[in-house]
Amino acid sequence: MTIKSQTDSNQEAILRQIDSAHIRTIKVQFPDFYGVARTKAVPARQFPHVLEHGIQFALPTFSLDLAGNGAAGTGTAEEVGFPDMTAIPDLSTFTVLPWEPHTAAVIADLYYEGKPIPLAPRNILKRVLDQYAQHHLMPIVGSELEFYLLKCDNGTWRTYAQRPSMVYTWNATIDPDGITRKICDAVEEMGHRALAVSHEFFPGQFEINLDHGEALNMADRTFFYKQAVKEIAWQNGLMATFMAKPRTDLGGSGYHTHMSIAHPETRENLFYDPRGDGQLSDLACGFIGGQIAHARAITAVLAPTVNSYKRFVPGAFAPYFVVWGFDNRTCYIRIPPERKGGTRVENRTADGVANPYLVFAAALTAGLDGIENHLNPGVPFSGDAYSTASSDTPIIPQYLHEAVTALEEDAVICEAMGSDFVKAFCAVKRLESQRFRAHVTDWEFNEYAFHL
Repeated sequence: MTIKSQTDSNQEAILRQIDSAHIRTIKVQFPDFYGVARTKAVPARQFPHVLEHGIQFALPTFSLDLAGNGAAGTGTAEEVGFPDMTAIPDLSTFTVLPWEPHTAAVIADLYYEGKPIPLAPRNILKRVLDQYAQHHLMPIVGSELEFYLLKCDNGTWRTYAQRPSMVYTWNATIDPDGITRKICDAVEEMGHRALAVSHEFFPGQFEINLDHGEALNMADRTFFYKQAVKEIAWQNGLMATFMAKPRTDLGGSGYHTHMSIAHPETRENLFYDPRGDGQLSDLACGFIGGQIAHARAITAVLAPTVNSYKRFVPGAFAPYFVVWGFDNRTCYIRIPPERKGGTRVENRTADGVANPYLVFAAALTAGLDGIENHLNPGVPFSGDAYSTASSDTPIIPQYLHEAVTALEEDAVICEAMGSDFVKAFCAVKRLESQRFRAHVTDWEFNEYAFHL
């Protein structure tokens, strides 16, 4: 496969839009392993050249952690001479940014020596979706992300709203500056279709749901949505964070991933069967079986930071025991109550820092293996899994390094995600884990220094 060229009609339409909207700058972006938008800002007059020839980024960007440290052994850096890769904009993702005057953004696909880079997250998701297409199946997914708004007070980050608050309240006491409204307005203006905004359990914690859609489009929309949340918050004197658990005294934030399978022509929801147990089709049961079978391996992708694992504790409405159940928020897999067109599977593992392309790729890979091999998910769990699951029930990995090992040991997930990705991703994650293990935290000092 070689570099994809844009059609003349697409280019002409976008260039006319740039001119009519008085766009001066186009951000050419791609998601790194963390889902962070790596960007070059291009003057509008230079954009036609970028469309024809692409723009260069350093391939070893995929060797970096968030502190800028390069992990050894990724296959993207020292082994290959720290080369460049070519970013080719996908014009179907061209978006005017409402919060940044005269600016637009476009997501690029990445190539090296004329071929798609196997470890690039967007390319990985495309490969997984090709596998579904070969079975005449079309994944439909939805993103449900929680986040905190924090305000700096004399050098300390505090929750945005300090007053006592309750879940499902949305008024001037919990969002006094109307930040969530500004975010939703921007999302709507970009055409990314917010479904609803709600206040969560803890002060300053919110959730904005996006309308479901085809997986690649949903990942692109989620990528832009997360930028909107963080940048609009910052413009208004706040910091938005999708961290799993930003403070010990606050609850966790999840990225609940909703998935179903549709017929590519009729768009019929193939997870629904009125004659099946719980009105689930055999296809849905196999998909759930794949989620259960590969739960530990895909956790490294769905919960990709050291901090992610502080959310996985009993009673926190986050996964702990790897079980599934009907409308049961204590389970790893929850089947929401809607049926017919709304029949879907909710994986509750991911947190908001996860890369949406990799989240969908990993979870859909697990589901496809369950479909192909008719994996039995077992009996649905009833009751409180945290307190009544048997002691031999598998649990979610409790540490990042444990999840990375589980990923490396799962042949099905490794083959689908690609050996290049697994090598590089695991090297970066192990570096992150090792750096944290060597770091002395405030808790350790406060716990030990005076007494010992």
